[in-house]
Amino acid sequence: MTLLLQALPLVLLLGLLGSGRAGPVGACLAALLAALPAVLAALPDAAALPGFLADQAERGLFLGLQPVAVVAGGLLFHAAATGEATAAPLAPSPARVFAATLPLGVFLESCTGFAVGTVFALSALRRMGIGGATAGALALQALVMVPWGGLGPGTALGAALTGLPAQALSMAAAWLTAAWLLLLAPLLWSLQARAGVPVPGRERLAQWAMLATLAALLLASAAWAPFELAGILASGPVMLWALWRANPPRDLRAALGRAAPYLLLLACLLAARLWPGAPAWHPFPDYPGLPVTHVAVVLWLVSAGLLLARPDGAARARAALLRARRPAVALLLYVLLGRLLAGSGAAAGLAGAAAAALGPLAPLAVAPIALLSGVVTGSNVGSNAALMPVQAALGAAAGLPPILAPAIQNFAGAASVQASLGVSALVCGLLADGTRPAQLWRRLLPSMLIVLGLGWAGTWLLLR
Repeated sequence: MTLLLQALPLVLLLGLLGSGRAGPVGACLAALLAALPAVLAALPDAAALPGFLADQAERGLFLGLQPVAVVAGGLLFHAAATGEATAAPLAPSPARVFAATLPLGVFLESCTGFAVGTVFALSALRRMGIGGATAGALALQALVMVPWGGLGPGTALGAALTGLPAQALSMAAAWLTAAWLLLLAPLLWSLQARAGVPVPGRERLAQWAMLATLAALLLASAAWAPFELAGILASGPVMLWALWRANPPRDLRAALGRAAPYLLLLACLLAARLWPGAPAWHPFPDYPGLPVTHVAVVLWLVSAGLLLARPDGAARARAALLRARRPAVALLLYVLLGRLLAGSGAAAGLAGAAAAALGPLAPLAVAPIALLSGVVTGSNVGSNAALMPVQAALGAAAGLPPILAPAIQNFAGAASVQASLGVSALVCGLLADGTRPAQLWRRLLPSMLIVLGLGWAGTWLLLR
């Protein structure tokens, strides 16, 4: 009975979203109501329910406001960095679509985290006249290196929870991510074709070469550089290569001028990392604090400076913040749902039940549990916080090498963020054209199956 109560919110949420009977916000509200019986069953005393809900709401608000602030800051920065109040349309081409969605998106995500890379990729696609679910699925390819997004806080947390070196956890996830990047090429070409921009043979070779280079640079960076910088070091050169191919600049000085806001933001983000022990707000001792050097703070400060230098800066800021309203509401609700499922023990209970049901096949449960954790929480940090201890214990009980279960959790939990409930709601909110999460999931299904297959393959190879 308890298991049914724990599963009910997710079943209801996925059913409503998959059927199209409710939008992201309505479906999440229904799931929140359905989670109350499971929460009540988990508490020792029904009188504790109001206090528990208040505590989880405070925690959800604290956790949710961070990605909301980053997404809003990303929209503000985009408004400040574009050369015109309404950017002129850009003719789509396979090279431009690829450059905007994966190399540029991954680089920005590595710098900032919180799906900012997807926000920028989606803006670039809309400028090319590409919209709908296909644009959303393409923009979500910016999230293929989430373990190093925002300089790797999720990987750092996962390492802290397991006692493993963060560098080793990063390296293990890098091998799985590199394989995923190489296998993603056919899906990328299919999505580009659905967007009306088919990829000819020669361009396919170029795009696959860039994916292979990204994979190789990720492995090299994870092996020889601090794990926090692996995403930036791997994606930066590929981004420059892809952007140059997509739109070769006629005037190098003008190109540097257009790149100046992005270089300024990157310099400020890296400089903020050089201030260890910066003052931080710590409302919850078991959560990382919110330092004055947080990505959101840097984004807002840099964006404010750029907007103040523009005569139409106020109008740009207002338009950007209005655009952030719908995804902000959706994100906050989904973070709250994730907190209720994790805080009540529902997430861990479902994971434990799956492992128990599989018996000797329990090692094969690690990958799907990791995938589910990313879908529910919508972040590498949230996924690892909720289920990394459970996964590590499951791996130890099954006799797996100590690094294996945490590595698969770090990889698959992060990889499934692109199909997560919260991020799907964010993208649908930004598209604002009637696109539903189920449409995104159908387009991303091959990618998620690859992730699952890689998790199982890694388990099988190390168990031999």
